[in-house]
Amino acid sequence: MNALSQPAKWERFFWPVVATGLLLALWYYSVRWTGTKVFPSPREVEKGLAELLRHHVLWNDIIDSLRRVAVGFGLAVLVGIPLGLTLGWYPAANQVVNPTMQILRPISPIAWIPVAIIFFGVGDNAAIFLIFLGAFFPIVVACINGVANVPSVYRRAGRNFGLTPPQLLGRVLFPAALPQILVGLRIALGIAWLVVVAAEMIAVDSGLGFLIIDSRNSGKRYDLVVAAILLIGAIGLILDVAFRRLETLRSVRWGFRHES
Repeated sequence: MNALSQPAKWERFFWPVVATGLLLALWYYSVRWTGTKVFPSPREVEKGLAELLRHHVLWNDIIDSLRRVAVGFGLAVLVGIPLGLTLGWYPAANQVVNPTMQILRPISPIAWIPVAIIFFGVGDNAAIFLIFLGAFFPIVVACINGVANVPSVYRRAGRNFGLTPPQLLGRVLFPAALPQILVGLRIALGIAWLVVVAAEMIAVDSGLGFLIIDSRNSGKRYDLVVAAILLIGAIGLILDVAFRRLETLRSVRWGFRHES
């Protein structure tokens, strides 16, 4: 990429800060001009956040949401990556499984909420199941495509060195497909974070999603509703940035070298 097209280091921080400041100013003056008594101003949201921190409930909700995402997403990774690599390695098996997967994949995880409650009841297990479903299919598809896109010369070289199929899959194809797999993991993590908020509004009694519903139902505290929404967005941004950093590591980029 041309160096002239890359923003300077200071621009990467300056312009986002300016954009955030403009949005806050637009929010503040929109509330003042409309004279609304329902939608809170930035100052009221700040006071609501301070109130949650004083009552020592905010961190517990954040931790509960992150814990559910970690478990559900972790299970999806543990199951989805081996399955996706296997299906990518054996196209015949993929042809057998693919129709069923294509039927289930477009179904929103939210549509599974009644089924999750029937199977697991109201609690963490239902939310974790929904997060698993949301993250599982993007991971499997990314792994299948990642293996399929590995140049055949890698496979031939591995066979020439006497690698067995499991060794070839683990030591050659997986590292070569890892950049594309990480993209799938990043997408799956974003979906998992979306799903946990929706699941917590219905299936559990803690977390940021529950905080939104509880704040609305308990005295219509829309300052707390907006505060929780902003926290969800901020945490989602942090998770996304962390995964983008993983994608830039040299140890996971070698799979792209054949394209240069």
